Amino acid sequence: MNDDPWALCEVLAEPPEARGAVLLHFLDGFMDAGQAGRGVVDHLFKTCEHTPVASFDVDQLIDYRSRRPNLTFSIDRWSDFEAPQLVVYLMRDASDRPFLLMTGPEPDFAWERFVDAVEDLIEHWHVPLTLGFQGIPMGVPHTRALGMTVHATRPELVFDNRPVFNEVTVPGNAAGLLEYRLGESGRDAVGLSVHVPHYVMQMTYPAATMRLLEGIREATGLDLPSDEDLEVERAQVDSDIAEQVAESDEVADVVKTLEEQYDSFTEAADADEMLQEGRIPTADELGAAFESFLAERNKRDDD
Repeated sequence: MNDDPWALCEVLAEPPEARGAVLLHFLDGFMDAGQAGRGVVDHLFKTCEHTPVASFDVDQLIDYRSRRPNLTFSIDRWSDFEAPQLVVYLMRDASDRPFLLMTGPEPDFAWERFVDAVEDLIEHWHVPLTLGFQGIPMGVPHTRALGMTVHATRPELVFDNRPVFNEVTVPGNAAGLLEYRLGESGRDAVGLSVHVPHYVMQMTYPAATMRLLEGIREATGLDLPSDEDLEVERAQVDSDIAEQVAESDEVADVVKTLEEQYDSFTEAADADEMLQEGRIPTADELGAAFESFLAERNKRDDD
């Protein structure tokens, strides 16, 4: 096996604009409640110019049997293969400022070599800041402003943060390892995790995508374009959820409890005290009734 990280990555183009550009990244495969991070990527591809400038050798990184890519069969032959791609794109924001976006499937193998390859790209293009984003499920109501956990390799990079975690161990993920290793190397990196109501985590939740876009703008200064279609989708989803809540007293009670807990938390002077007292409900406890209701509703709709 070739341990050279450049063996994993190929630079496809050397536009001068890539030098000194911020690097955003989102990898499919780990947690992304409400498809919040995926929504950001879709939004950027829709609204920003983009050109591939680097690609990774997915044959060395991806377990094809665990994520079987699609093959198309036409009458009497195989006619197409949707090969997975892990690519870095050069994009431009609404003010024509360049930035980079790395996106594709999260590697199954060789995480450390992958991180080394990304670090080599960061050094190659003199990237000043790396930023990842995702949605995480939380026991919060959809009727309140979405919170966001901001984490970074330096305290000075953290903004608008009201911690809800003291210390927690989670399953490993390549994006998290990248941020961790960048911190060890003394490089600036930020992560944004928007808090998505647990009972809508399996849905596409545009409000969470919009919150991440706000966070990216604040962290990077990028002038990311707005999208009227995204706002229309957000309003429609919010309306659908409100309708479902109105149809069930049990669900309405759950949402009311979440609202009370959320309001108590935001008004408290000492958030740590609230966490120690257990006044914030777990996602499992307060989301179960809503999940059950949505499942029953979907069953009725199918019938």
